[in-house]
Amino acid sequence: MDTPREIRGVLIPITNGRVLLPNATVAEVITLANVEKIANAPEWILGRLSWRGWRLPLFSFAILSGLTHEEGSTGARVAVLKAIGGHAKMPFIAMLTQGFPRLTTVSPELLIPTGDEHHHPHGVRAQVLVRDDQAVIPDLNQIETLMAEALVA
Repeated sequence: MDTPREIRGVLIPITNGRVLLPNATVAEVITLANVEKIANAPEWILGRLSWRGWRLPLFSFAILSGLTHEEGSTGARVAVLKAIGGHAKMPFIAMLTQGFPRLTTVSPELLIPTGDEHHHPHGVRAQVLVRDDQAVIPDLNQIETLMAEALVA
């Protein structure tokens, strides 16, 4: 079976940047509301919110990866992501966004690596250029592991 040449991606605006994910990773985009703080959580874990019967950990990719030190909530949304790490109590995670995601088609020719491919900030798998948009591809496995470790401690 041939590997598809194109995938549907989504460019998600975050503070000081954009995140690129496969569209299939995003379960829903919701309004930011009723975030419950988590005692002793690292600053990049903003709290928990309720979604379809789940209590999802909400995180700031921008703070985790060092793009910013603080987040604004005006106009903020939440991207509910399907977890891929296999943590039974965490089938979904929530990422703070700064606006609405934009659908895009991604092919190998349109995805150009930028930056140092050997050293990335926490939670970053790659830094890329998609057409004229700079974006970061997050390392969701690493983020989920860091989140699970932080929430158990």
